[in-house]
Amino acid sequence: MVLHHSPVALHGLVLRLRAGRTVIGTNKDGKPISLDDLEVAGAVTVIMKDALHPNLLQTLEGQPAFVHAGPFANIAHGNSSILADRLALKLGDYVVSESGFGADIGMEKFFNIKCRYSGLIPNTVVLVATIRALKMHGGGPKVTPGAPLDKAYTTENLELLEKGSANMAHHIKIARKFGVPVVVAVNRFSSDTDAEIALVKRIAEAAGAEAAVMSDHWASGGAGAIELAEAVIAACEKPSNFKFLYELDLPLKQKIEIIAREVYGADGVAFEPLAEQQIAFYEQSGFGKLPICMAKTHLSLSHDPTLKGRPRGFRVPIRDIRPATGAGSVSYTHLTLPTITPV
Repeated sequence: MVLHHSPVALHGLVLRLRAGRTVIGTNKDGKPISLDDLEVAGAVTVIMKDALHPNLLQTLEGQPAFVHAGPFANIAHGNSSILADRLALKLGDYVVSESGFGADIGMEKFFNIKCRYSGLIPNTVVLVATIRALKMHGGGPKVTPGAPLDKAYTTENLELLEKGSANMAHHIKIARKFGVPVVVAVNRFSSDTDAEIALVKRIAEAAGAEAAVMSDHWASGGAGAIELAEAVIAACEKPSNFKFLYELDLPLKQKIEIIAREVYGADGVAFEPLAEQQIAFYEQSGFGKLPICMAKTHLSLSHDPTLKGRPRGFRVPIRDIRPATGAGSVSYTHLTLPTITPV
């Protein structure tokens, strides 16, 4: 007998299981209370069932695009859903799945959390860079929303660009730690010069990227991204030695420390008293083997949005720990409010 379930039906079962294990508090003895304990997990699943269906959209040129659960539904995670990825893989030979806010935030979670649960491993990382953002990381003038850009961002400045490209180089090295090839897409603005693009390409390839390609699809549509697509296809043909950054059976503090050191480039971690108490309680409650979902500013590799480029000599403060038992991860929170700076 052969039984077949649609991806949505299978994910409905997963949703029911995850709803059931969601912890809403503790009893008088300090034991976790789940939605299954309250016998309301089925009702919660019914309420949320329509959320399982991805939104199928299309680009201006007719390519299908799924929008589901992200990448910005949760600023800490920044990934599209596993269901959307699986459906997309049935429709084409290559699927681009966005993980938002750079290699230090979205990509790290894509690999360490999403790949664990989906069983899917990407063939290539496409790292998007802009000349303007790299100049900002090089110490360029402050950018204020609604105000005209300083001429440093709209005229050639190779010195500023080279300094800021240390940020891009570190993002490339983060991706390479997972054993996956990297292609850098230089998203061109009309004011970017050929010399600036050539400099970014040279630095990216020296940092370990398979290729760095200028893309101006914003102006030319698909025709402006052909060279980029060819570079991505070529990188997908290369061997991948994918590996997770940490094992799940490590203590929570050690997993957090690994991410801070290996991804952010920190000297270490400073756990505040509340976080220490929470970690001890969650491990005692059986949540110690969950992956880590770190929440921090997207404006810096560090926890401090004012530290640009490739920060060094800092320690990441851990102030709050929250288990997402339904989703299957543990989040840490640093109390820096995220802001978006258009560059």
